[in-house]
Amino acid sequence: MKKLVITLLGIFLVFTNISQVFAYSYGDPNEEAVAEVYKKMVTYLNEDPPNFQSATEIFNTVKEELDMHMGTEPAETVLTHLNNKDKDLVIQDMQKVLVLNIARRLESIDKGFEDFDTSKKLLAKSFATYKALAPVIESQDPEADQQLRDAFDAALESLGNPGLFGVGEKEQDKELFLEKKEVILVELQEQFNMPSIEVGHFNDSNENLEESNVNTNDWIDLSDIKNWIPIIVLVVFILGVVIYVNRKRKQK
Repeated sequence: MKKLVITLLGIFLVFTNISQVFAYSYGDPNEEAVAEVYKKMVTYLNEDPPNFQSATEIFNTVKEELDMHMGTEPAETVLTHLNNKDKDLVIQDMQKVLVLNIARRLESIDKGFEDFDTSKKLLAKSFATYKALAPVIESQDPEADQQLRDAFDAALESLGNPGLFGVGEKEQDKELFLEKKEVILVELQEQFNMPSIEVGHFNDSNENLEESNVNTNDWIDLSDIKNWIPIIVLVVFILGVVIYVNRKRKQK
């Protein structure tokens, strides 16, 4: 009996851990590494005097990713202005990098639109990037900020929903996504006075979610039946043990 209690306790702990993983949902805001680095750089650069050394160190943690997806020019420009200790230009450079990051995420969704799970992850990454820029836009043009947020919301709706066990299924709307993608990119390009938002060396093969620092634990798709299998197996196993124990007790 003691062994049985220990076994059930172990199963309960495993079940609890899995439940915690499944507690995440698509609605949870994800972090984007480049956006997080930008926020830390702004904090360092707003110190008195500006801490260019720490800003450079934190920037270098994403330099390789920027080079891979945007070409070397953006990172080289940021580093040049960091070396020149020009705080304002560094911040402006990073804001443009974030716009390019949003552009590449949306472009990737465009190319793989039918992949609901990946598209939703990438859109969350894109919106996480926008949230880092939002205070700048909101302070200058609150209407533009609201327009952009509405466009992101509509883009999310356009992805549809495969539903859970056939319930809640919603068809995708590619035309709506393309329309909102255009709204987002045109508005950002205008807000940050960028002549182009083409993403240099962007390569589909490099849009690997692991390389892009997607934390898969944050994105368990509860609408995907296969993600319920571990929980179902555990529940069935526990029920089986309980039934077995009850039968043994009755036999005694």
